[in-house]
Amino acid sequence: MDSLGGIPMGRPAEPEEIAELVRFLVSPHACYLTGAEYVIDGGTIPTI
Repeated sequence: MDSLGGIPMGRPAEPEEIAELVRFLVSPHACYLTGAEYVIDGGTIPTI
């Protein structure tokens, strides 16, 4: 990660944080989402 400039959020994600996203995506609350991508990189990859 140092060669990429580190992680802007300051730390890697905890497994529980990823699990929360997965829990949301498989719940009825996400029933209207289609074709979405979720990048879980702590802000390492710049996006617009």
